[in-house]
Amino acid sequence: MNVSFVNSFRSEWLKRRHTASSWIVLIGAAFMPLLVILMRLQDHGKPADKIFMKNIWAAMYHRNWTAMGMFMLPFMLILSTSLITNVEFKNNTWKQLHTTPQSLTTIYFAKFSVIIVMLIQLFLLFNVGIYLSVMLPGYIFSDLQLPTDPYPYQAYFRGTGYFFIDCLPVIALQYLLSLKFKNFIVPIGIGFSMLVIALLALNWKYGYIIPYIYTPLNFKENQNFVDPLMNRHYWAAGYCVVLTVVGYILYVTKKEKG
Repeated sequence: MNVSFVNSFRSEWLKRRHTASSWIVLIGAAFMPLLVILMRLQDHGKPADKIFMKNIWAAMYHRNWTAMGMFMLPFMLILSTSLITNVEFKNNTWKQLHTTPQSLTTIYFAKFSVIIVMLIQLFLLFNVGIYLSVMLPGYIFSDLQLPTDPYPYQAYFRGTGYFFIDCLPVIALQYLLSLKFKNFIVPIGIGFSMLVIALLALNWKYGYIIPYIYTPLNFKENQNFVDPLMNRHYWAAGYCVVLTVVGYILYVTKKEKG
């Protein structure tokens, strides 16, 4: 790996501490699992909790990811990407950054990589939270049976991987918008508007053309796509590539970069 890129990534990683993005990751990863744990403790001994115990791993995966994937995850991506990218505008340091001995390509992809790594961090913490939402109530109540089935590593990894791919177009477009506009309210406003449109279009058979729709679509049972063989994850990956390339071209050709 290029030494210049590694140094640039480290620098951008340190800058994120001056934003609320790290707190968004921590709070976002813990919120739903904590809420599920509290609900399970409240429902201890009730029929509803006994039903969950029959297929606890799948039930807790679905329970945690439904709320997370439907709204919270894209919401956090919009906010975090805009906050991280806006650091240079906020501190008026774009010109200073561009005088450093690193190429525009290095700067662009180092910032983008920080956002991707933070997304991975969010998913790792969230999966730990799901695991705790399964196990912790059993340790608190000794009469509550712990799951006998092994932890479904492959299923969880595969599901998380799909969510990761589905997040990429949101990150790519928010990154593009955040580099374009100095006022970080503008990309956030556009992102939230796109998310609302995506949620309203969940039952539209052409909804897959909206880049913000892919994480909510994971929990739509009847996806009325024009092509039943259409794979939304391919669309998400394709959008990410196209938007990242477009964002890169706009960034390197922009006359006034800060």
